[in-house]
Amino acid sequence: MRNAFLLLLLLAIVFSCKKYPKKDVPTGYEQPVKTSKVNKGAVKKPKNIILMIGDGMGLTQITAGMYINGNKLNLEEFKSIGLHKSYSSSDLITDSAAGATAFACGVKTYNGAIGVDADTMPVKTILEEAEERGLATGLVATSSIVHATPASFIAHAKQRKMYEDIALDFLDTEIDFFVGGGKKYFDQREDERDLLAELRSNGYQVSTYFDKDFRTVKPTTAKNFAYLTANGEPLPQRQGRSYLIPAIEKAPKFLKKRSDKGFFLMIEGSQIDWGGHANDSEYIITEMIEFDKAIGEVLKFAKADGETLVIVTADHETGGYAINPGSTMDKIEPGFTSDYHTGVMIPVFAYGPGAEYFRGIYENTAIYEKMRAVFGFEPMSN
Repeated sequence: MRNAFLLLLLLAIVFSCKKYPKKDVPTGYEQPVKTSKVNKGAVKKPKNIILMIGDGMGLTQITAGMYINGNKLNLEEFKSIGLHKSYSSSDLITDSAAGATAFACGVKTYNGAIGVDADTMPVKTILEEAEERGLATGLVATSSIVHATPASFIAHAKQRKMYEDIALDFLDTEIDFFVGGGKKYFDQREDERDLLAELRSNGYQVSTYFDKDFRTVKPTTAKNFAYLTANGEPLPQRQGRSYLIPAIEKAPKFLKKRSDKGFFLMIEGSQIDWGGHANDSEYIITEMIEFDKAIGEVLKFAKADGETLVIVTADHETGGYAINPGSTMDKIEPGFTSDYHTGVMIPVFAYGPGAEYFRGIYENTAIYEKMRAVFGFEPMSN
C-alpha cells in the first residue's frame, strides 16, 4: 500500500513538472519576452507630438504641487514613465539652454548654447525638421519667447543671452504659432528693425498684450499666429499672468487645421524654475499647479484626437528642493540646497501613441531621438 502511494506521488510530481506547449500556457504564466530596444515598426506612429517642459521641475516640485492641489495632479494619468540624465557636455549640472538643445537637436552641448553643438556649429532642431516635412509647428512659454528653452527649438546662437539675434531666427523658420513674452526684442532693437512688422508682411496675424487681452484674440486659420504677452519677461502666475491655459486651448486646434500632416508643439512652464532660483516654495507650487492644469488641457485634446503623443519632462531640477518634516497636505515646510540647478535624474511622462517608447532610463538627447523615431522621420538629403 505504501509503495503504491509513493508511486502515485512520484507520478504526480512528474506530471506537475511537464512543460505546456506554448499555445497551452495558462494565462498569467507566460515566459517573459526578452527585448533590448523598442521595435520602431511596432510602435504606433502619432500624427502630432506635444512636448511639455516644466523648467526646473524635479520630483519634489511635482510632489509639492500634488499635495497642495488636494493630493492629485493630471500627471497621474500618465502610465509610461521614464527618467533622463540631464548633464551637459560642459557640466554635470546643466542649464536650460544645453538641456533644451538636447531635446531639440539630440546633442550634448555646453551650458549657454542655443541650438548649436559643443563646437558652436548649428544643429537642425526637431521643429525645423517638422517644418521641412510640412508639419505645423508651435511654441508657447511663460517666459519670453526668446528665453533659453523656446529659443533652443527655433534658433542657433553661441550664447543664450543673444536675445535680439534669437528673435531674428523667428523669421528664418516659418513657425505657425507662438506665444510668449519678449516684445522688445522684436520691435525695440539696436538695429532699429521692426520684426513684428516684418512678421505681419510675411502673413502673420500678430498681436501683443498692448493691443488686446490674449483671451479675446481669435487666431484665423488663413495666417500664422504670434502673440507677445509682455515687453520683457511675463509676470508670475500669482501676480496675474493668465494666458497659459487659453494658449493651450487654442494652439493644438489651430495647428491641427494648419496641416493635415500633423504638428509639433513645445509648451514650457518656465517659471517653476524661477521659483527654485528664488528658493520660494509658494512660487514653485503655484507655477507647478498651473502647469499641471495646462497638462490637463493638453490631455483633453489628446484623448479626443487619438493621434497625439504627449511628453512631459523638465530640463533639470532647480533649488535642491525638499519637503521637510512638519509639512502637511495644506502647507509645505521647504528646504533648499542651492539657488541654482541640481544634477538629479528627471522624470519623463508620456501618453498616447508611441508612449511606451519613453519608458526606462536614458540620456536627455534620447528624447529627440525617440520623437524622431515615433514621427517616422528619416535623414533629409542634402
